[in-house]
Amino acid sequence: MDKIVVDTNIIVSSIFWSGKPYQIMQKGINQELLIFISKDIIDELKVVLKRDFGLEEQEIEDIVSAILLFTHLAESKEKIDAVKDKKDNIILECAVAANAGYIVSGDSHLLNLKEFRGIKIVSANEFLR
Repeated sequence: MDKIVVDTNIIVSSIFWSGKPYQIMQKGINQELLIFISKDIIDELKVVLKRDFGLEEQEIEDIVSAILLFTHLAESKEKIDAVKDKKDNIILECAVAANAGYIVSGDSHLLNLKEFRGIKIVSANEFLR
């Protein structure tokens, strides 16, 4: 079964829209693949939901609780500094900790890497193909 790490932008897209990111998260819910996240990714998600979507604390906690029901928590053991946009390094750290095969992202800083330590970095479209 594929082990993947989803970038925060994929999670956010899956919450508000029913496109490819939503389809990927549904595969996680249906246990067709293993989706890994980290505490750092959850923290970033909370910030984005409050800052960019104006959600209340309780709404954010409900969303996070729902996500934690079907994702797996990876504990990042190594600090990585491989991406120009420093906050994207948490995605790489999670993927390395989870021994993931894929990172699914909509972020050009990550997508431009194409691969990191044998982990393929792909868009939602590419992953679903």
